[in-house]
Amino acid sequence: MPLNVVRREQEHLYSQGPVNESAKAPIDALLRLNRIGEIGIERVRRSTGLSNHEFHAIRYLLQAQREGRELGPKDLIVMLGLSSASVTKIVDHLVELNQLERAPHPTDRRAWVLVPTQDAATKITGAYETFHRSLVDAMDALPAAEAAVVAHALNDIADRLAAELGE
Repeated sequence: MPLNVVRREQEHLYSQGPVNESAKAPIDALLRLNRIGEIGIERVRRSTGLSNHEFHAIRYLLQAQREGRELGPKDLIVMLGLSSASVTKIVDHLVELNQLERAPHPTDRRAWVLVPTQDAATKITGAYETFHRSLVDAMDALPAAEAAVVAHALNDIADRLAAELGE
């Protein structure tokens, strides 16, 4: 019974429901997608054997690498919202697990750059493949006009949430 509550919690709005009956189906679909996305991310994290913070550290470092940016421990302190000691412990453990390498900073002899290993990149990228492939396949199957409506609605929702959050 408790897991049913957890699984279904995201299906409920904490504000008034939609005025238009036609809005109910897309809202339910978005809430379901959000919940399935959360379940998927947690499964991916567990499959890697990493803690939540270790998993997010690798994800952030992989994203920075894709963008051609170098990050060090100080960046992870900000990104993870943790203390220097906690980040040091995470980095040490990821290095020990061969998921991360420390490299000398190219311009600051006192600093380190953190580089995910190929093993870490393969684990994280492979774990997200099903989600990304499902997303791309579903959107590729839509006629252009329908894809435009979906994009407009999702961007409108994102804009409203970002404004609420001050982003």
